[in-house]
Amino acid sequence: MCRMGDVLAGNHAVWEFDSDSVLIRFARGIRTPRTPRLLHALGERRIPFEALAGVSVSATGSGGRRDAVVLRAVPRTGADPLMEAAAGQLREVCDPYRLVLPGDRAGQAAEFADAVRARLGPEAAEPAERFLVQVPQPPLQLKAYDARLGFDGSAVTFHWSRTGATSTKWKAGDQRYPLTTLTGIEWKSPEGPGGHLRLLLRDATADPRPDHDLAAAVFAVGYGSVHESLPFAAAVLAALRGRAPVASVPAARTDERLHHLGELYSAGLLTDAEYAALRDRFAAEA
Repeated sequence: MCRMGDVLAGNHAVWEFDSDSVLIRFARGIRTPRTPRLLHALGERRIPFEALAGVSVSATGSGGRRDAVVLRAVPRTGADPLMEAAAGQLREVCDPYRLVLPGDRAGQAAEFADAVRARLGPEAAEPAERFLVQVPQPPLQLKAYDARLGFDGSAVTFHWSRTGATSTKWKAGDQRYPLTTLTGIEWKSPEGPGGHLRLLLRDATADPRPDHDLAAAVFAVGYGSVHESLPFAAAVLAALRGRAPVASVPAARTDERLHHLGELYSAGLLTDAEYAALRDRFAAEA
């Protein structure tokens, strides 16, 4: 029976069974293939059991000495910002929820999977209401083909490249987008055609061409690699989802509500329009 502290060492990671989570350390395990750069960049991740929808064990090969067993955890929809940003575009070898073990470890893999399943609650089949897995924290920077991007936790900035940016972007000048102006983020893997990172704006229609969209950065060979651009996108998405919604302003005395409203506005959690509308509404309800 799998117990707290038990570990499984695979091709690119070591999984440790903890009291409330699976701790995944991305490193060389039993075998010695090169660790994908994304996994190396992630370093270590703690996956709470409440963030998982299930776990499976499958065998590969036909009974030979080089057969392998694959242990794969399945994150709940909405639980991990990294996987939400990836949107199914990761190659199998880069899947951070996949552990490949030698075929003779099938029994141990099955025990590990059973132990994880025993910790899953009835909510495992439902989408998560909030992100449950952490991502790299800002400040972050990313070098794309046509821009240098920065994220300080409250806004994303684009500094256009003289050699890579189109005249549309260069003439418009550098851009800054506070989280309050965004509704989401779109990441298109640089390993396929049309790779880019696009911010989805609240009150604007985007140019469908990423090289002309002032809220998008284009990827190319050597620019915007998966191990750099995906964690960046995930961090922005996590910060965006973590913003205090307008509805969170408490129903209290008018002066307290206005004070709290001012704090939200000063912190950049409300747009000018949102702040003005709520301020006027609170004053009218006094």
